Amino acid sequence: MLRFSNFLFPEARTPEDDARIIEESVAEAKLCEALGVEVLWLAEHHFDGNCAYVDPVTFAAAILSATTRLKVGFAVAQVSLHHPMRLAEQMSLLDNLSKGRVIVGLGRGTAYNIYEYQGYGIPAEEAGERYAEAEAVMLKAWTSPGGFTHEGKFWSLRVPQFRPRPYTRPHPAVIRGASSEEGALHLARRGLPFLMNVQTNAVTRERLAAYRATMEGAGFDAAHIARCLDGSWVWRNVVVADTDEEARRIGVPAFEAMSAQRKAMREKIQAEQGVSMEKAAKVHAHSDVAKGLLCGSPETVAASMAEIDATGVGGVICAFRLGPMTAEQTNRSIRLFMEKVAPRFRRSEVAAAAE
Repeated sequence: MLRFSNFLFPEARTPEDDARIIEESVAEAKLCEALGVEVLWLAEHHFDGNCAYVDPVTFAAAILSATTRLKVGFAVAQVSLHHPMRLAEQMSLLDNLSKGRVIVGLGRGTAYNIYEYQGYGIPAEEAGERYAEAEAVMLKAWTSPGGFTHEGKFWSLRVPQFRPRPYTRPHPAVIRGASSEEGALHLARRGLPFLMNVQTNAVTRERLAAYRATMEGAGFDAAHIARCLDGSWVWRNVVVADTDEEARRIGVPAFEAMSAQRKAMREKIQAEQGVSMEKAAKVHAHSDVAKGLLCGSPETVAASMAEIDATGVGGVICAFRLGPMTAEQTNRSIRLFMEKVAPRFRRSEVAAAAE
């Protein structure tokens, strides 16, 4: 059964928009819970308005307090920008507050926006090493309640005791982001599920096939591979309307405006400082309508979701609010998706009982 979730990644074009967009985002989360969305994923980006709430940890606490069933995941926390002990404590607190409704999505940090590292005073070239060390520290903290020591390149720690202990044992649910095939195959060799960035259905099929083959080559059995695939998620930008024409009328301009907004600060920094990150210069799925946007009637969107379902992946992260789309347009799209697309992928109770 293919599972569906919402990537709550709202843009605020000006500082004057911030408060309104944040308020609308809380309302969107409540709507998702009412409609049966399984997970609400949160992003983390700084200084450019592309993620209005900026701090997903604080915002997660607000969403978890406003809901009772909805899981909240991070897609992803930019680990290289955080002290690992502080992040471990925060995630454990959220895990306790929510009685286990947190999915800790971890990533190294943005591969595109050098100004996010500059604003935190962290060299971008250290991001990968910082992430690897921080992940190890967090896992050690959650599983060593009696305390531990750590001597690494970036942190020297003497932790006498970890509190609060996670509600979920041995630790909160964890998933890692992989924005490249190399990253996905690295996680395959570790026998771990992953979050895939926006790709076409064809690339998704190829990458998941390579992921499966790599796990087989690493010696994992069929049951473990199936669990990892079921625990993995792929991201799509989705706009649903009554007809294909209406969906394109709403979705294409919004997607193009969003793509322009997301590169505006990069171009400003490049012009002012002459610096950028290597990946920022590459053409990627986010900026190409044909590759990065799925829009149409419920029938059109369901057909594309069926292709994704056939890959064996467990879930789709649907980003419904794109760029300058209004809350009304977004909520209508979410409602159509959950009422007319999602039910087509639910197993009947008879089929579920037979498994």
